[in-house]
Amino acid sequence: MDTEERLAVFLDYENLALGAREHLGGMQFDFQPIADALAVRGRVVTRRAYADWSYFDEDRRMLTRHQVELIEMPQRMGASRKNAADIKMVVDAIEMAFEREYISTFVMCTGDSDFSPLVHKLRELDKRVIGVGVEKSTSRLLPSACDEFLFYDRLEGVEVPDESEAPPKKSPARRSGGGRASSSRSTSTGAGGTAKAKAATTPADDAAPAAPSSGTKSRRKKPEITLPEPVDVPDRAPEPARDEDDDAPTGEPPTMEVKVAQTLAGLQGSASGSVTASQLKRTLVRKEPTFSESDYGFRTFGEFLRYLADRDVIVLSDGPSSGDPVVELPEQPDSAKAFDLLRTVVQEAGGSAALSGLKNHVRKRRPDFSEKALGYGGFLQFCKAAASADAVSLAWDDDAEDYLVTLA
Repeated sequence: MDTEERLAVFLDYENLALGAREHLGGMQFDFQPIADALAVRGRVVTRRAYADWSYFDEDRRMLTRHQVELIEMPQRMGASRKNAADIKMVVDAIEMAFEREYISTFVMCTGDSDFSPLVHKLRELDKRVIGVGVEKSTSRLLPSACDEFLFYDRLEGVEVPDESEAPPKKSPARRSGGGRASSSRSTSTGAGGTAKAKAATTPADDAAPAAPSSGTKSRRKKPEITLPEPVDVPDRAPEPARDEDDDAPTGEPPTMEVKVAQTLAGLQGSASGSVTASQLKRTLVRKEPTFSESDYGFRTFGEFLRYLADRDVIVLSDGPSSGDPVVELPEQPDSAKAFDLLRTVVQEAGGSAALSGLKNHVRKRRPDFSEKALGYGGFLQFCKAAASADAVSLAWDDDAEDYLVTLA
């Protein structure tokens, strides 16, 4: 642990939530993709989010599940309090930089260029700074000031709705938290409300066009390994039922093979050297503290990795020390091979499959599949490219209220 990066995460929540709603097809902001991206970069020791939580009432439960400390900054207490959350966030970050020397990296989750002076000061104090923001609501000044900048809409796990061609789908009413935030913003803008509320509707000079300022191996030889008898990885026991108001994410959870492949891909993209088995397990535990290979029927983590290597999910090679092999992903297929994979999955489904859930079936055949690694912004965009290449056909079905992917 002495060699691991220690991260402090600060979220300008109003900026992120409104940016996702306005520029990502009205989608709800989710902290999980950010948590997964940071888990491969180091150990997160503190997480704080700043906002007037009366405007984001339902979002609080999602953040609480991710152990985010919520800092309440009411915007109106008899008079308007412009930038109160921003100022508090800056003060806390500077205080932490001086008082907690063990924190090596500060993660500033915002697209607001007003935080650029804070970023410069933290770097002067020999701190590494990672920025996170919604691409279309991020000022052009902020990414260049950071050591690394992650666009939220490009993170693995963020499925941005494609509204350019899809007919309107029947959707539930907008969440009460978002509605209150929107009404607050429109009201405060006309009555001298928060500066951030104005920035959400008024483009800034330093932002990208049409964007507000508040808002970017070769395969090694396998070592001689004696594999145990093949064992089917048992599924986890079903999780206990959640309360109806828990607003937990829906959909089929990823398999363990997919989790390992995604984690390894993130480590290979952020680490400067080879990824060892011990490093991979530490990251898996950071993502899921209850992870244990024994839950999947294996005595040791090495035995679990050998099982995955036998299924061509990963590639093992000799590491720097005995018992700690280097772990790599197989060579990533190009787009043409990925299109063939999609066609094969659709063919196995009887020649037609709904877009919803199709990605999970693709990952069952190839756990390390990622359309973002191939340069596509989302799975729908990947399927459209496959349709353009005549690998499959893609058409909207009014009855199913979803795209249908069929053999071309």
